[in-house]
Amino acid sequence: MTTTMTRRFLQCDVFAEYAGAGNGLAVVLNGENLSTEQMQAFAKFTNMSETTFVLPTTKAEASYRVRIFTPVSEMPFAGHPSVGTAHAVLESGLVKAVDGKLVQECAAGLLPMTVQGDGKDRCISVRAPRGKIIPHDADVQTLLDAAIKNMTLGQLPPTLMNNGPQWWCVELADETVVRELKPMLPEIAALTQGSNSVGLSVFARSNSPDYQLVVRAFCPADSIPEDPVTGSANAAIAALMHESKAFGKTGNTYTASQGREVGRDGLVQVRGDDDGEVWIGGKTQTVIEGSLSWD
Repeated sequence: MTTTMTRRFLQCDVFAEYAGAGNGLAVVLNGENLSTEQMQAFAKFTNMSETTFVLPTTKAEASYRVRIFTPVSEMPFAGHPSVGTAHAVLESGLVKAVDGKLVQECAAGLLPMTVQGDGKDRCISVRAPRGKIIPHDADVQTLLDAAIKNMTLGQLPPTLMNNGPQWWCVELADETVVRELKPMLPEIAALTQGSNSVGLSVFARSNSPDYQLVVRAFCPADSIPEDPVTGSANAAIAALMHESKAFGKTGNTYTASQGREVGRDGLVQVRGDDDGEVWIGGKTQTVIEGSLSWD
């Protein structure tokens, strides 16, 4: 007789001031004894941009361990799953912050996190893996040219950044250009597949009193035409701005708006340290709590 294990499950909205905003995340709070294939199958089943599985730690310094999956692949790091999973383990009582700090263990390593406030107003930030510029060859440049041919570019050249995943970061001329962009998804998919990257993000500076950057991110090769709010992409953009000495009047601490175009208006708090470290954070709202069977 086979016994099916009941697992605790939580769904939340990350980088969200209220439920229904930001980016949705599915969290399996006790993912032990699930195989990689079972995890991937469940992530495909949820069909959310990411699904995470909380596991026992393998490092003494870690508060908890997490594996992160899109519907089609596992990721070493992603921002909104990191922030949302930290919220989930705190809400469920699996861990407690020590002096406002947690340490997340994931495939990208041990990542420090900060926790401020409680409940719906709690703000959790994660230090992203250090971003670095990745050079590309002429063949990839051809794919890039095709993917951005309908875009009005800003001052920074389109750049491939690695901070665990790889992101194309493309500055556009202004907020209106970002908001009204009609992305060429087949060309973007070809570019990301040809450059081993997860997606292409566009950004521009804003004069809004509520945020300083506007961002959109496209991951069509992962069956995510437009990701609502993307922590790793925002961290990659901040790393590019640091490397290019392009923070300017935006400053290295700012708020980014993302998700409005897909009805998931979100806000990401970004802080870039002088030495190039980038922290991303925001609020998370619990939407669903329950249990599941997936053995």
